[in-house]
Amino acid sequence: MNIPIYQVDAFASAVFAGNPAAVCVLERWLDDPVLQAIAAENNLSETAFLVREGDGFALRWFTPAVEVALCGHATLASAWVVFHELGWPGDTVRFHTRWSGVLPVTRVGEVLTLDFPARPAEECATPVGLEHALGARIEQCYTSFEDLLVLTSDEAAVRAARPDFRLLGKFAPRGVILTARGEEVDFVSRFFAPAAGIDEDPVTGSAHCVLAPYWGGVLGKTTLHARQVSRRGGELTCTCHADRVLISGRAVPYLRGTITLPAPA
Repeated sequence: MNIPIYQVDAFASAVFAGNPAAVCVLERWLDDPVLQAIAAENNLSETAFLVREGDGFALRWFTPAVEVALCGHATLASAWVVFHELGWPGDTVRFHTRWSGVLPVTRVGEVLTLDFPARPAEECATPVGLEHALGARIEQCYTSFEDLLVLTSDEAAVRAARPDFRLLGKFAPRGVILTARGEEVDFVSRFFAPAAGIDEDPVTGSAHCVLAPYWGGVLGKTTLHARQVSRRGGELTCTCHADRVLISGRAVPYLRGTITLPAPA
């Protein structure tokens, strides 16, 4: 069995930046253990799987360890593959997902825009031990759908954080978002998800479903320029619209290939 695979750097304008995602185009769904094994073999923060469905594609995302409910950069990468490799005729494609509903992606030139659900955060008490595990001073702590949102003093503190990933994985179902106001952009962030098998994700679209509503409220803005200050780094533009967040960025292809699997017994 041969499966087309693409590796795309999302939220980037050139290769070796942004967040690399694998995109596998399937004729039909394979068993979940096979999907998980492919994601583990790829060993990227996310592998997306697409199957043609209705007016678009069914879409699922796997880290090397687990299936996740929402992923931004692998959706951006999937849209790039649909538009550029699969001959999609229009400028909008709809992805049907298990837990996050229908996710449209629109292209204008080389810019792709995700239409994602907002995930507002609520202030909470800082869990005991989180500051030590995160390796950063915590000014405020918030909880959201799957993640903790942690505010620190400034961009330098975000960049300087040195988490203990073994400890940090105990504090949130998915991950911990560390953020502060940016020096050249509206806000900066880093995202740590050891509980999902990813110590630090390079650029995390879904985290901005939490970040954009928070910073939009703080700054009184509906459109925000964001930077994720991981080692690879990435740039995003976020627009808050009712209960949705529009997240825009570019994507660049890195690899085209074929996965070869043994035929089912």
